[in-house]
Amino acid sequence: MSDVSTNSLSITFRKAVDSDISFLIALRKETMTEHLLTAGLMYTDEQHIARITEHFEDSYIICFKDVAIGLIKLAQSTGKWHIRQLQIAQEFQGKGLGTKLLALLQDKASQLHVPISLNVLFKNPAIKLYKRAGFVVVGENALEYQMLWRPK
Repeated sequence: MSDVSTNSLSITFRKAVDSDISFLIALRKETMTEHLLTAGLMYTDEQHIARITEHFEDSYIICFKDVAIGLIKLAQSTGKWHIRQLQIAQEFQGKGLGTKLLALLQDKASQLHVPISLNVLFKNPAIKLYKRAGFVVVGENALEYQMLWRPK
């Protein structure tokens, strides 16, 4: 991951470390509880922690002006990338940061000729962001859409 700087938006990424877990728990609860409840899922603290620590090696903290504001968990394999989680603190949502982050990923994926996939809960409004970025629904399971973006 590298820096993104556009207009006055200066975004950096750093590898998540164990000391970030309390931030990640608060972030997950803030950004996901409503969507999980809408999907009929009630997570305990232990379940949130399990989700955060699963594939922790793929976790990057999103920083704005050196302040942690989000998380991207990105699995990168030779033939495909998969966004496992993308969460931005509510006070930073609606400011174009998600769009900029996806554009950065798509630029890098285009250079490597790899598609990007992700899953999104049915009623999570983030689906609008993903569709604007060119992701298309390619499948679904009981809880979520499976989406895919392919480089041109």
